[in-house]
Amino acid sequence: MSDCLILVDLQNDYFAGGTMELADADRAAANAQRLLAEFRKNKLPVVHIQHIAARPDATFFLPQTRGAEIHAMVAPNEGETVVVKNYPNSFRDTALLDILKQNNITTLILCGAMSHMCIDATTRAAFDLGFSCVVAEDACATRDLVFKGKTIQAAEVHAAFMAALAVPYARIEETEVIIQGMA
Repeated sequence: MSDCLILVDLQNDYFAGGTMELADADRAAANAQRLLAEFRKNKLPVVHIQHIAARPDATFFLPQTRGAEIHAMVAPNEGETVVVKNYPNSFRDTALLDILKQNNITTLILCGAMSHMCIDATTRAAFDLGFSCVVAEDACATRDLVFKGKTIQAAEVHAAFMAALAVPYARIEETEVIIQGMA
């Protein structure tokens, strides 16, 4: 039984110059990078999730573009698992569940983007599949959303989704707390 770091959709289109820039993407990636370094140091499993757009009207993560590539700050090392997905839920139509089961993984440490979409969908699915989940909230990023003509700021979107995941889906922790817990 083991922990596994799941890095979700930390891809170039979410950063400055990308087609779907997120608020605080650099901060989130820096914290994800710290988690990744700690998992590598402790020789713990890591899975990189890469979203490739399959919808005909998609505007980001388009196949075979620089924007769809995993960001250099958290790029996979040789031998690290990369799971390609086409939906917000990283388990849907992928090998992720089989990979985790084969490696006797019981706890997932999740980070990445977007808090309100793929982090939410993947965490809820993981919980429903029986995994214990920890979301590194300061290693996640999102964007402003508009609802009924009102703009909801990214920080509020992020906070609302972290609050919603906190019970019962996941423990919501800061990167530093997770790293200290690994010591």
